[in-house]
Amino acid sequence: MSDLSPERSAKPSALSRRALLAATSAALLGTVFPVRGVGAIGGRWAVEVSAPRPSLAAQSSGPLASWNDGPRKQAILDFVAAATNEGTTDFVPVPDRIATFDMDGTLWVEMPIYTENAFIYDRIKTLSADHADWKTKEPFASILATDGDAILSLNDQQWEEMMAVTQVGLTIEEYVSISAEWLASAKHPRFDRLYTELIYQPMLELMAYLRENKFRTFIVSGSGQEFMRAFANSAFGVDPEQVIGSTFQLKYQMGSNGVPDIVIESVPLTDNNFAGKPEDIALFIGIRPAAAFGNSTGDQQMLEWANGGNRAMLMMLVYHDDAEREYAYGPAGGLPNTHVGTFTQTLMNEANDRGWGVISMKEDWKQIFA
Repeated sequence: MSDLSPERSAKPSALSRRALLAATSAALLGTVFPVRGVGAIGGRWAVEVSAPRPSLAAQSSGPLASWNDGPRKQAILDFVAAATNEGTTDFVPVPDRIATFDMDGTLWVEMPIYTENAFIYDRIKTLSADHADWKTKEPFASILATDGDAILSLNDQQWEEMMAVTQVGLTIEEYVSISAEWLASAKHPRFDRLYTELIYQPMLELMAYLRENKFRTFIVSGSGQEFMRAFANSAFGVDPEQVIGSTFQLKYQMGSNGVPDIVIESVPLTDNNFAGKPEDIALFIGIRPAAAFGNSTGDQQMLEWANGGNRAMLMMLVYHDDAEREYAYGPAGGLPNTHVGTFTQTLMNEANDRGWGVISMKEDWKQIFA
């Protein structure tokens, strides 16, 4: 995924990052789907939800069982062998074994609109019952008049307004609970399956294989940080503290009932896209990744950052070229330019020039979804 708002450019954010380290305080209340029960958390009652964990590694027939034999699968095996071969210049010490993954389009489906966009659209529809003026006020009017497609044409300011009305003023706990409840029932318009069932099995196996070899796996995505933390553990096996995303500033306050809260404020804090990805990796993780995986121009700088190391490295891009089993879009290679998860010919050329692996969904994966 490059960005939730296709109109955004790759220019560096002018926002201050002075409070970034404090922004990591949003802890996950529980894992997601379906509602299992309630429990007291932090002095209050909160919905506890859980999901049957996908098969993170179907390793019974060897690592990367859902990958076809070929140069991409071999590159992964060769990288791990080199990174774990102590005594060589390729060796990556265990503390430095960091692998970063974009989420939308890299770990799960991102078409026809990003999953968080679909959530925001449904949230706006729900909230519109209390906002009669939205029927004539833009951009709400255009969004409510479509199936959510109008979200793709929002500019930066409009997108931030949509994000704000769906979360500003909520506590982290409230927002995570709302997100989890939506994910428990929301289904993809084409596949008629829960979004959390549209996870790429080959990527789950890749993450599991890296973890088996003492890599820590991080999600570094343009999606909302708190939104992703509602399901990252149950869906991808990634703990909330290893999820980095776009976020608003957060504020600590003592509630009227004497229970402390972290509240989402209206000022954007991080735009975790383009150059923001390596910047946030440096700030939150503090170590250059040895491996990085993405699928679009929004991931370019993250892969370039990983490519600057002096030991074993692996940079890979998922190329969506399987219209039958998933989607086909680019515009690299002459595929349609959907403005979602944009993979340009320029990015393809850079990948080829730098020796990054380009994963063909059609050729490299035996199956798509977990």
